[in-house]
Amino acid sequence: MAIARIGRGRNSVRLRRYNERLLLQVLRRSGEASKADLARRTHLTSTAIGGIIQSLEESELIVYTGRRTEGQRGQPATLIDLNPKGAFGIGVRLDRDSIETALLDFGGQILARRVHEGTLPSPDETLQLVLDDIEEVLKAITPDEQERLAGIGVAQPFNLGAWLRELNLVNPDFRAWDDVDFAFELGEATGLPVFSENDGNAAAIAELFYGCGREFDDFIYIFMGPVIGCGVALNGDCLRGVTGNAGDIAVMPVPPSRLASAQAPKGKWDLLLSRASLNALGRHLRHSGVEVSCHADLERHIRAHHPAVEEWVEDCIDALTPAVRSALCMLDVPVVVFDADVDAGLVDLLRKRLAQSLADTAPEARGVPELVRGSFGSDAGAIGAASLPMFFSFSPRAELLGGGAKSTEEMRDGE
Repeated sequence: MAIARIGRGRNSVRLRRYNERLLLQVLRRSGEASKADLARRTHLTSTAIGGIIQSLEESELIVYTGRRTEGQRGQPATLIDLNPKGAFGIGVRLDRDSIETALLDFGGQILARRVHEGTLPSPDETLQLVLDDIEEVLKAITPDEQERLAGIGVAQPFNLGAWLRELNLVNPDFRAWDDVDFAFELGEATGLPVFSENDGNAAAIAELFYGCGREFDDFIYIFMGPVIGCGVALNGDCLRGVTGNAGDIAVMPVPPSRLASAQAPKGKWDLLLSRASLNALGRHLRHSGVEVSCHADLERHIRAHHPAVEEWVEDCIDALTPAVRSALCMLDVPVVVFDADVDAGLVDLLRKRLAQSLADTAPEARGVPELVRGSFGSDAGAIGAASLPMFFSFSPRAELLGGGAKSTEEMRDGE
């Protein structure tokens, strides 16, 4: 009997936590709402909604924003919304050529940011840099607000030392990164819960929590950065896979490029990242005799419609189309979200060309997904990393009901 009572108690706690997060999600997606609105949209009773609102108010996650007066009979309804200062997340984005640390509020706004450009240093040097940056960005909020930190998110490629040849990186030695769990080390150094994902998953989670996830629960997310990244959203959650690399479209095999700038592959097949990436675009522009040393250079040539840009776009779409079609066949999602580290018209151009190519090659009885522009552009990495503690702390993920997953903080409490 004691076991049954404990089980019921745990289930009740899980259910209440899930419903609290469900209510927060409704507010995040729709904006301010009354208690009656929330009861209708969550299918919870007015009594349950009242208890949840009281709990969320005590936690300072919601605020009262006024009263609805239009179209109402009787007493105006009190409106509730998310409190942007109700929680904060720190994001650390590590890449082969940069380190970025950002502070995000509950509303999804970046409050402070620190960036270091250049080859990623050793794990020890990086840890000290990040610790200093965290101290700096936290100055943007008060000591009381710092008590509402949900944790730290770390977004990084999980194979930093791989594919350096394809990325034209011949000098960096990232072998030390193969033997370190940076997220664990950061958690030990700060005492905060740390959530780690590859950079594609992190950016997809940002879309789920703060971007296109307000409209769509199921989509493939593609990000055109130095290396092409991808994440998969299913049923409002991020598909991770056994190693956390589900959706790793970058290493899909594709035929070799026909561009004169392309490196010859080692075998019959090339990797998608060799053809569909900003690194490939920069390589082709340099082969065409123009200087490219930063994203601003890329955008200048994109905006000027340099012939080499058009040549790369054609080659990129030629490689990207079968990769996306293969992913759609496996996942059966209705939406592809597309974003990039640079713009100057590139995002809309690639979306348009990809949609046309998918339509031209669609199998019988299969259509074309909706291609949606991503929400964050060059901020996707920083917001993606900082979204991780927010998502895992405040999203109504189904595994909460089964108790299948624990946060870093919960695992520490259980040790």
